[in-house]
Amino acid sequence: MTFFVLVVVAVGVGLLGSMLGVGGGLLLVPLLTLFLGVPVKVAIGTSLVCVVVTSSASQIVYVARGFTNSRLGMTLEVATALGALAGGITAILISGRAIFAVFTVVLVYVLVTMERKPPERRPAEPGSVLAGSYTDPATGHEVAYGVGHLPGGLALSFVAGNVSGLLGVGGGVIKVPVMNLLMGVPLRAAIATSNLMIGVTAATGAVIFFGRGLVEPRYAVPTAIGILVGAQLGPRLAGRVSAVLLRRVFEVLLAVLAVEMALKTFGV
Repeated sequence: MTFFVLVVVAVGVGLLGSMLGVGGGLLLVPLLTLFLGVPVKVAIGTSLVCVVVTSSASQIVYVARGFTNSRLGMTLEVATALGALAGGITAILISGRAIFAVFTVVLVYVLVTMERKPPERRPAEPGSVLAGSYTDPATGHEVAYGVGHLPGGLALSFVAGNVSGLLGVGGGVIKVPVMNLLMGVPLRAAIATSNLMIGVTAATGAVIFFGRGLVEPRYAVPTAIGILVGAQLGPRLAGRVSAVLLRRVFEVLLAVLAVEMALKTFGV
């Protein structure tokens, strides 16, 4: 019964994770720890494996539709992968309660950040290798944009990688706001590019957890199956949902999980 419950839950997690560019770890780790009693470090290891699956499955759709900015993603991923290694090592060393506390702080910070007014779209500069464009599925118009504040983006990508390795969340909770609010990337493109990056980031962190025996097949297999199905459906639905609605869903998700993690931190 637990196997089928995990599959069903993971389908929903993969659906939302791929639509929001967060890999699903934001939901999966709390669900495994709060409702199924899985030790938090095992839940993180399982989540990292599933984030890789989410990223791989959803990118097939996002790349085909031209939403992903591959050059920008791979540039930021250099810093993110280094951060994931540091975060994975830290997660092994600190206590479970400390992990819950960090989880809460990160969620609250990102929630507050997402309430900021999005920047005006930066025009694409001639010859810029990081500039991108895609066709808006809602209007059929081409959306061209430039990318700014690369040094700040790289620094915060390292932080995102550290959070990913520490909490098993893929780092999308930081990458999406950084690209959208700091670097001027439209939300739809930021989500797709984040989905590309989180797979590489999660794989880096998962190596550390696997080496410590914290990736258990009885949890990883059913959740990976469900995540794979949900991640295929998410990008197809995302093209039919407005960017404003995606932002609101993201914010509600962050608020609910921040409360759950705060309660867990204090043993409630």
